[in-house]
Amino acid sequence: MSWPQPLPLLEKLGQQIVAKSKGAVTGYEVMYGELNLVGPASRVVQALTFLRDNKDCQFQVLIDVCGADYPERPLRFDVVYHLLSMTKNLRVRLNVQTDEDTAVPSVTSVYSCADWYERETFDMYGVFFSGHPDLRRILTDYGFHGHPLRKDFPMTGYVEVRYDDELKRVVYEPVKSVEWRNWDFLSPWEGAEPGYAPLIPGDEKAIPAAKEPGK
Repeated sequence: MSWPQPLPLLEKLGQQIVAKSKGAVTGYEVMYGELNLVGPASRVVQALTFLRDNKDCQFQVLIDVCGADYPERPLRFDVVYHLLSMTKNLRVRLNVQTDEDTAVPSVTSVYSCADWYERETFDMYGVFFSGHPDLRRILTDYGFHGHPLRKDFPMTGYVEVRYDDELKRVVYEPVKSVEWRNWDFLSPWEGAEPGYAPLIPGDEKAIPAAKEPGK
């Protein structure tokens, strides 16, 4: 397990990475005891190669590639690379941004394990990775429509699956009533019965207001 590192150490490492990466990493921030890097998506291969090979970094392990969706931004997607240095017992994440149409270079040439991680990000968010050896869905059906972790994807999906006893096969049908997410970022438990789960910010919306005396 990698414990939070001293802030001066992370600050120094962030400064060194930005100074020596030749523009592949353009900024850093230390938050919650972790080092977060940012850079242009077009240079992500050079950035990760530097983070893997530089003697001050040695991030030999790519733990994960994941996405995040901010539909109000022109570059709506974050693609986040989580790295681990077994040598220095350090973790770091690199964040790049892209839109629905611009592909991010695949990093499978740097970390071979990125193959399935990038496929998952493509499947869930619709982010394209140029140069990927086999970019196709990995978690959903081949005929699946849409990308489930996008904020504008309906909770019920676009189609439903059932077994037709007359046809003796599984059939796909359009969902007739689409339920959309309410992205207020306050509570994932909205609507839960009071006392069923610990109250967290946002739960008060689902609890009817107590009547005032005399009403």
